Amino acid sequence: MQEFIRHFFGAGTEVEFRNFTLAHFLPILVAIGIILLIWRFRKELRNCKHEGYFRYALAFMLIVSEMSYYWRLIGMPALGPNPIDHLPITVCGWAVVLASYMVVGKSQKLFDIVYFWIFAGSIFALITPTVITYTGPTRFRYYQFWAEHLLGYVAIFYMIFIHGMRPTVKSAIRSWVCLAVLGVVAFFANRYLGPGANYLFLAKPEDTPSVLDILPPNFLLRTTIMVAVVTALFFVAYLPWLLKDRKAKKQGAAVI
Repeated sequence: MQEFIRHFFGAGTEVEFRNFTLAHFLPILVAIGIILLIWRFRKELRNCKHEGYFRYALAFMLIVSEMSYYWRLIGMPALGPNPIDHLPITVCGWAVVLASYMVVGKSQKLFDIVYFWIFAGSIFALITPTVITYTGPTRFRYYQFWAEHLLGYVAIFYMIFIHGMRPTVKSAIRSWVCLAVLGVVAFFANRYLGPGANYLFLAKPEDTPSVLDILPPNFLLRTTIMVAVVTALFFVAYLPWLLKDRKAKKQGAAVI
């Protein structure tokens, strides 16, 4: 039993996870299935007198998925924890924490931030989940990673389908400014914590294969490209709502 616990909660030394395999796509498909179920039963959930319990359960899972990452480090001394690598300066981590408060309080302001952080920030982790290269389906970190990154999408679509929330241009600007503040914090953390710090992937490419490997190592050029890409992704995330508004405006004009 002790050997199983050490293996399950430990970190691997050999490659156990490969991109674009069943282990990569299956969690994403499960999340898509859950989102489709929320959409299918949106009326029933909206009118259910116990709907709040669903939100509380989702918030609980969001918090546990994020905090269990740190609980694992504390419980397994061999893993660290090393403050250079494990400070809470990540887009995905903060998006999950904010999403938990969002669903409990039905907060539009938090939705404004989380929506764009999830769709413009977490998307890279789904394409190339580089941080779990050495932890496959036989390890806790694999499940923690996918729960943390996919429950945020579930929370976003839940608030859209059940509570009618949506982003606006102002919310995109607010979210971008908050992300810029986090980027400044990451910059100083990378600079003063030492060569091992690479928060928000601003300092250098990761050691394992990632979609960010195409970025140059030069900090200024790397940061400029990342800002441009993230800004473009913010626009893409808002594009469906922009098209929806334009369609509604044309239909309204046609009726008049």
